[in-house]
Amino acid sequence: MLKTNVERVLSDIKAGNNYGEKITLVAATKTQDAEVINRAISCGVKVVAENRVQEFTAKTQLIRGADQQFIGRLQTNKVKYLVGKVSLIQSIDSIHLAKAVSEEAVKKGVTQDILLEINVGEELSKAGFTAEEIPAAIKEISALPNLSVKGFMAMMPQSKDEEFLAGLFDKTRALYDGLKEEYSLSVLSMGMSEDYKIAVQHGSNMIRIGSKLFGKRNYGEK
Repeated sequence: MLKTNVERVLSDIKAGNNYGEKITLVAATKTQDAEVINRAISCGVKVVAENRVQEFTAKTQLIRGADQQFIGRLQTNKVKYLVGKVSLIQSIDSIHLAKAVSEEAVKKGVTQDILLEINVGEELSKAGFTAEEIPAAIKEISALPNLSVKGFMAMMPQSKDEEFLAGLFDKTRALYDGLKEEYSLSVLSMGMSEDYKIAVQHGSNMIRIGSKLFGKRNYGEK
């Protein structure tokens, strides 16, 4: 089942997005044990990501043959467990958090790649910058030492309205395109198990997939 699921998603994104860009599949591995994650890697997954720092630290040494990222809500007192250990922190949702990551990166003598999280639907229950806040935020964060802003990670509202979601994906892509050259951006992480097909049709070049790979579990993807 896992092999079939991985192959299906990889097939769905093989042609790239509507901009002709290659799409990266990120397996959202929250609640999955290392054995299952390694099986997914053997089936073709090349990037895995955790939502919780505690799960990352417990599993990271057991994962073989894949790039490891972080996609969950991050507290400033836990950045030390991730900086220099994950290739990409996708969930930088405030300038305060960015400064904490920068300070830790300076301390460790590394450059940490990050994405700025956009709450494009402006939902009160979700963290992240609004689309309007992004230009000022990226300007300030890009100036911080030992950080490299690679792009954006978007959180979409839960909705069955494909036209509504498409509009939000388009809005995020337009924001990305407007800042892409100035800041040398290359990553637009949009789309999860329920909406990734819409996301890639509207400019996503990275998708975060959990249940469509591993099956339904009692957890949410981020």
